Amino acid sequence: MPKSKRLMEIMMTVNRKRRFKVQELADEFGVSKRTILRDLQELSELGVPLYSEVGPHGGYQVVRERVLPPIAFTEGEAVAMFFAVHALRHYSSLPFAAESASALSKFYLHMPGDVRDRIDSMKDRVDFIAPTRWSDAPCLAALLNAAIQQKVLVILYESQDRGTESRLIQPVCIYANNGFWYCTAYCFVRQDYRVFRCDRIREAVDDISGTAPVQLKDVRLSRRDAAQPRDPIRLRAVLSKEGVQRCESELWLAPMLQVREDGTGLIDHDVSRDDIPFYAQFMIGLGDEVVLEEPGELKEAIRMRLAALLARYQSEGAQ
Repeated sequence: MPKSKRLMEIMMTVNRKRRFKVQELADEFGVSKRTILRDLQELSELGVPLYSEVGPHGGYQVVRERVLPPIAFTEGEAVAMFFAVHALRHYSSLPFAAESASALSKFYLHMPGDVRDRIDSMKDRVDFIAPTRWSDAPCLAALLNAAIQQKVLVILYESQDRGTESRLIQPVCIYANNGFWYCTAYCFVRQDYRVFRCDRIREAVDDISGTAPVQLKDVRLSRRDAAQPRDPIRLRAVLSKEGVQRCESELWLAPMLQVREDGTGLIDHDVSRDDIPFYAQFMIGLGDEVVLEEPGELKEAIRMRLAALLARYQSEGAQ
């Protein structure tokens, strides 16, 4: 077996075994222990994280994460992969920031010179823009890990209406939209699903009170809207074409939106009564592009917000 092929197969073997002895590999590949030791040294220099154990029962083990074997990319695939990761630089926070930066550096440095030249020339010709947000979201990794492992977290959340408060949640997923990161989670306080702005989560730690996790294995990212509103109230609003386009950019709103053939639209959906302050702020932002038909409570909330704004600027004008 050629040495290059043997090194690749040894890499895949140690990734699979995680713990092994030199003699085992020597027997498996039909070479001497000395040859295997030289191969392991080369793999270690290439970045395979091997750890040697001493003693009568010693051997080797792979530490940290596995290192994937080499994958052959075409030039077009390599460029596409580079820019897919490169586009993430617009986000000030990522759940895997260090890993993505390291992967991008390795990917770029190991490309042939002509491919690197092509990428360099494309950097000023193509981009995937996301709004730059200066607020940091330091708990992304903890939220993602909790969503994967179905763990309950205690978070310190800074809401617009109630200030900073402690919440007991079980994350379902995290997603980025319009430059912000969001976490859909089951809230044990509200006993319902809620969406949290991740940059407003100041702290996230494992719950130690013994709260039993909710069974959320069947809830997926694509089903984050599946929860039924608590204390429902009907929201009905007519949207202009511009209003539809602005609403289409809001992922949470997409399940409620009905688009007509002429491009105008309608929202006719039950929402949680507790969320009326949020919808009031959103509807004000739509301005003339929306006509709210119901509920009356939402209309009144909008009137109160607008009256407060008017009073603020009238008092400033008087000064």
